[in-house]
This record gives sequence, structure tokens and C-alpha cells, in this order.
Amino acid sequence: MLPADLTYMRTMIANVALAGWPGSGSWVLVDAGVATFADNIAKAANARFGIEKPHAIVLTHGHFDHVGSLHALLERWNVPVFAHEDELPYLTGMADYPEADPGVGGGLMARISPLYPHKGIDISRWVQPLPKDGSVPGMPGWRWVPTPGHTKGHVSLFREKDLSLIAGDAFITVKQTSAFAVLAQEEEIHGPPPYFTFDWQDAWKSVKRLDELKPRLAITGHGKPMEGEALAHGLAELARHFDRLAIPKPKSGSDKSDDFQLV
Repeated sequence: MLPADLTYMRTMIANVALAGWPGSGSWVLVDAGVATFADNIAKAANARFGIEKPHAIVLTHGHFDHVGSLHALLERWNVPVFAHEDELPYLTGMADYPEADPGVGGGLMARISPLYPHKGIDISRWVQPLPKDGSVPGMPGWRWVPTPGHTKGHVSLFREKDLSLIAGDAFITVKQTSAFAVLAQEEEIHGPPPYFTFDWQDAWKSVKRLDELKPRLAITGHGKPMEGEALAHGLAELARHFDRLAIPKPKSGSDKSDDFQLV
């Protein structure tokens, strides 16, 4: 069961989190989902908090399915956005993400991944780096944890008092390469979406870091929240066997180090 001051909303293929006490009028949006969901997010916020406008928006990272509705929300709300400093080039129009690799993971979602946007966006007017002390603006009791690998500046958010985790795409709870699994929201822990992950060794270190926190509850960027023994066991297994369960290996018959398929 989610804490009373934390909920999530699915935007087609990706989740956003809303943190704050219902009716308090003070809350924070974590990630901004896919495009065209600005109105849905605003209506859900107004119903839950009695006000649309959040204190801030915090980004786990800047991939298209986590910032798709961001610009529309910022034009509507005009609030600060916080992200890791290593993510800022992709949020200020200075850099683009690598193109998706459809050769990893198998499944329809992976095969159509070249169609997914990979260009950076420019929200220079609103974005600023997360505080270096690890605090999360507008979210007292939470701290941000560096979890690079899926992107250079990926972060997750953790609250010590109840061991709640907002993991972004450091790990996810659905097989994101499979269209059927995404539609059915089958619950199982996986590594980050492989077609957009740029550094697998860092991604493994990040999963180990999150496993060491022993979260009791996790909201991830894709899939349903997980808690309790299912989360603990699945995350521990992923941390222990990430090389077998998540890291792509060279396709048979290829000696290219970047020519991958999933184990």
C-alpha cells in the first residue's frame, strides 16, 4: 500500500509520481510522462491536493517518456524544475541522447524504439541542478540518490523513515521491451529499458546501490508499484545477477562490442 502522501499516475507507457499530503495545497511532481498528458496530470493534482500547481517538478532523467508533457505543464504552471547537473545538457538544448538500439531486448517495444524521440529539450528558463546536499526541493525527508547508467544524470528519490523509493528507470517492474507485458502491466523486476541505456556497468552499480537501501516500496518509471518481499527478493536477485538478467551480450556471430542482444 502506498503511503498517504505518495501516489502515482500512468501516462500511457510511463509513470509520474505525485508527492504531498492530500488537501495540503503543497506537492511535487516527479517526472512528466509522455506527451499530451498535461491536462490529465493537472486534473489529478487538483482533485488530490486542491490545487493544480506544484511547488516544483523533479526529474529522474530527461528521456522523452519522462518529459513529454513537461513543456506544456511549465507554460501552465511556471514552476522550477530540478534535475542532476549531468542531465542539464539534455534539458537545455545543448545535447541529444544516443539513438535507441532496437537490437536489444527483443519484442515489439524494442523493435519500434528507433521511432522514440531522442532529442534533448530546452527548458533553460526553468531548470536548475538538484541541491548538492542531497535534499529534494519541496519534499522534506526525501533525498536524491545518483543512479547513472540509463542516462548520465539519472537519479532516484529515497525516504529513510518509511523506506519509500521513486526509482525512475534505474530498474522497472515490467518487461518494457514487450508490448504485451506493458499492456498487461505484468509485475516483475527488470533492469532499465535496454534500448535507451548507455552504460551497463554504471546501471549495475546503481541497482546495487538501491538494493543496499532495502526499500519497502518502489514506484518505478514503468510498471506498477511493488512492495514487501516481492520487491526485496526481485531487487536483490537483479543486483546479484544483473549481468545475466539485464546486461546485453554480443549477438552470436558478431565481434562488435556494441552489437548486443539480451541474455
